[in-house]
Amino acid sequence: MKVLITGIAGFIGSHVASKLLQANIQIAGIDNLNNYYDVSLKHARLDNIGRENFPFYQIDIADYEAVNKVFLQEKPDVVIHLAAQAGVRHSIKVPHSYIHSNIVGYLNILECCRYFHVEHLIYASSSSVYGANKAQPFSTADPVDHPISLYAATKKSNELMAHSYSALYNIPTTGLRFFTVYGPWGRPDMALFKFTRGILEEGEVDVYNYGKMARDFTYVFDIVEAIYRLLGHKPAPNANWDPYHPNPSDSFAPYKIYNIGNNQPVNILEFIEAIETKLGKKCIKNFKDLQPGDVPKTFANVDDLYRQINFKPSVTITEGVNKFIDWYLSYYNISKGC
Repeated sequence: MKVLITGIAGFIGSHVASKLLQANIQIAGIDNLNNYYDVSLKHARLDNIGRENFPFYQIDIADYEAVNKVFLQEKPDVVIHLAAQAGVRHSIKVPHSYIHSNIVGYLNILECCRYFHVEHLIYASSSSVYGANKAQPFSTADPVDHPISLYAATKKSNELMAHSYSALYNIPTTGLRFFTVYGPWGRPDMALFKFTRGILEEGEVDVYNYGKMARDFTYVFDIVEAIYRLLGHKPAPNANWDPYHPNPSDSFAPYKIYNIGNNQPVNILEFIEAIETKLGKKCIKNFKDLQPGDVPKTFANVDDLYRQINFKPSVTITEGVNKFIDWYLSYYNISKGC
């Protein structure tokens, strides 16, 4: 089996690549290495994977000809599509880049999966698709028709586009709604990275919605393990799918959506406390209003995932935060006492 990973220099993509190589699975990778955040971190992730262990293509997935050439060269059996323009708040400031990468680029991936007869497409969706939904825990059986950010809207669009290709061309597609992924090699724009840097450098952090926030923080190794197990579980058409009472998470087509979350929301102040404890430093908290596009709480129902692969995320916040901070201090060559 050969697996093509898009976004291989990204946070999740680099961990997936390492996992598959350890399992002796042949991989190839795509990334445009853009400057949304520190490009040197992306290069370091590639070095950590081992550039000599796989073919790497620095291309923009919105360039159809370039993507097509990679598929022609590599002929992947499975595609794990993780490339995207990330960030809820950034999508409000720079909306066009989200259409470029998350819609045009995603369409190119779908088209190549179609023409090169890919056996299974696994792609990243997001917990942000739940938007204005208040019923919790969030279930894939819930409708997700009220996104509150363009980023969320593009991820919802990805799910709809995948279904259309599953229905038209019988391509098995699996969409994964990730819930606040964190861990070593994480993105600098995400909460754990920003809090750790803020405590170490300024001794203060910004806390939105006056601390009345909870997230279903999910450790990256748990995300990767779920993806790895799903490689061998191509979705099949549900013969019992009811078009009069449709479940949004499956279909008459080979299509499935899963949540991947820790199933245990943590208050943001508890999260910060775990960071303070590991660093041995207290910080000043600057309490602020809820940001546009943000939601106060996320909480994943992962029953479907557990039934399918007998696995659900379980790494605790303390364990996960400690591992991230160990990596952070080592990567930036910082003494814990500084």
